[in-house]
Amino acid sequence: MYHGFKGFMIGVVCILGSALFIGQAAALPKTADSVKAESGTVVETMKAPGYTYILVADGPKQNWVAIPATNVETGAKVRYTADMVMENFTSKTLNKTFETIIFSAGLLEGASEAPEETAADDSFSAAIKSEQSSAAAEPAMPASGGSSGAVAPLQEISVAKAEAENGYSVEELFTKAKDLEGKNVRLRGKVVKFSANIMGKNWVHVQDGTGNPMNNTHDMVVTTSETVEVAAIVTLEGTLAADKDFGAGYKYAAIIEQASLIK
Repeated sequence: MYHGFKGFMIGVVCILGSALFIGQAAALPKTADSVKAESGTVVETMKAPGYTYILVADGPKQNWVAIPATNVETGAKVRYTADMVMENFTSKTLNKTFETIIFSAGLLEGASEAPEETAADDSFSAAIKSEQSSAAAEPAMPASGGSSGAVAPLQEISVAKAEAENGYSVEELFTKAKDLEGKNVRLRGKVVKFSANIMGKNWVHVQDGTGNPMNNTHDMVVTTSETVEVAAIVTLEGTLAADKDFGAGYKYAAIIEQASLIK
């Protein structure tokens, strides 16, 4: 019996940890001990809403780095932390796929740069500012908000939250998870991943452009019997569970369960 259950859970891990989304690849999270400062010379820059992409050369090595919108000149000497690495990341705004890109909280002090004003609702900028200020309370989890084995990569989107008394954004659900434990919540966002019939339920990853990509609180997992299409904007309502542990390394700071599709 034990071996049968163990084999089943291994199958679940393989399914949940498989390709996360076409054109995107899994984030490779770094622990606090593994994050270190990198440096080099900017040889190319590109801008997108809320982002500045810089190509940094350190000798023969070159790295693409995404930072909050910042004025950076080519030729500038910069230092940054490699907070999160993603492979095959596609920026729809730039219509460009980066083979490997580093997401950084920003250039370190002393760099030749100046912060640029950005829209208040920009997802990446808001997430980075939250990370830097540490003003927003994040769930006290030993790992990430969503299970690091199954989290879907950050997408450049902005979806207004559900207009309901129990309507919350992805970021709010993570931040208020313990207070909302066992309560009925409503979430509106974009379906970025759909896994059918795992442990008798469908697993939906929803993003709305809020949350912190540095600790995976940008991606809310919802379990449901409903079927939804990837890339669809949906409204789902279900019971929020905090610190949910399914075993086999799949632990969630917040997850919405038994959700219904609101039409």
